Amino acid sequence: MQPVVILYKTLFPPLLALAKAASLFSPKLRQFFAVRKSLMQRLEQQLGSGQAKQFTIWIHAASAGEFEQARPVITELKQRCPECRIAVSFQSVSGYSLRKDYPDADLVFYHPADTARNAKKLITLLKPDAVMVMRYDLWLNHLLEASRHGARLLLAAAVLHEHSSYTRMPVKLLYQAIFSLFHSISTVSEDDRKRFETAFGLGTAKVSGDPRCDQVLARSRNSSAVEHLRQWLPNRTTIVAGSTWEPDEERIIPVFAPHKESACLVIAPHDVSGARIASIEQLLARHGIDSRRLSQINEGLPASAVLIIDTIGILVELYSLASIAYVGGGFGINVHNTLEPAVYGLPLIYGPNHRKSPEAEELLQEGAATTFNTTSELASILDDLLTNGDLRQQRGTLAATYVRNRLGATRDITRELLGWKQGLTC
Repeated sequence: MQPVVILYKTLFPPLLALAKAASLFSPKLRQFFAVRKSLMQRLEQQLGSGQAKQFTIWIHAASAGEFEQARPVITELKQRCPECRIAVSFQSVSGYSLRKDYPDADLVFYHPADTARNAKKLITLLKPDAVMVMRYDLWLNHLLEASRHGARLLLAAAVLHEHSSYTRMPVKLLYQAIFSLFHSISTVSEDDRKRFETAFGLGTAKVSGDPRCDQVLARSRNSSAVEHLRQWLPNRTTIVAGSTWEPDEERIIPVFAPHKESACLVIAPHDVSGARIASIEQLLARHGIDSRRLSQINEGLPASAVLIIDTIGILVELYSLASIAYVGGGFGINVHNTLEPAVYGLPLIYGPNHRKSPEAEELLQEGAATTFNTTSELASILDDLLTNGDLRQQRGTLAATYVRNRLGATRDITRELLGWKQGLTC
């Protein structure tokens, strides 16, 4: 056993105990432990020994975003191998709460705390034949135990940033041990593959693309949820501002104001609580702009009004109405999903915080997206796009091409997982 593995196994239990003590003062930590209380007993009831052995694929996603990458793979697995058992685990409460009843998963559960004891218990109960981890959230004890029991391990939609902390000592030693457990690493891009090979000497890494590209393409083919809105949006250039936060709205609204007679704006905030919607309405009013909530659309939408989306679940479809996409989050932790508007062939605009999103970085490099720091910079970008249809078309084509060039990951990953399957014909 490598020294770094011994060190991890030695340090993890006391660190977990410290986290449990700290949970008295941290609601997030308290929730982490609360939702995992009696987890093994619940799993034991669900995975009783009386069940016939099936080819079992365990898929781990940190949260909802990573699950969206796994989702097209799960769908194809169930189509090609309906008798396979699909188990999905989450680290986050939000991810689990959103997908706990996902119909194509036979089991959805919280990933246990990464102790050797928990790992042994879970793998004994679950008996996975294959384990697929989406992107990151790698837990050494569980991966080791799965490998010891003969499961084959796949890291899917893998990315490795140029200046990733994974490649810095002494953290690199831990991730060297973790990555070496994987039988296959499917990277999003050729640059990612090269970094895995160079930094960790891994010959198991290969380019497959991003399953989310397959997912957003599939979703983009059905925009029926928003078709009724077209009648309220006249034949003018439409800007959809998706997943916005207050700093986004404080910039896009005053910049849009001079164009309110010639363009349309749809705002779909990340938080659709009553207080947030009201604050957007107040900000619009201060800039002399009328507005309507989606829930009030039957009352009519004045020609110069902004449409505020006060519901969730339709953002991808909303982008089908757009000529320009503003993606929120770029003045917070990180910009939100840029693939969703890119699939529609839209020029993208977002704030400066985008380095945690490889696709956002790459869309900028491709010329499909533009970033800004100040309101005056945003005004210049928006003016150019609103007045130059050829520029919109050019950047939009680059965005669509970016997505198209990354399709096929779902097929490749599914083929690999089912290629590991023994004794069953799908």
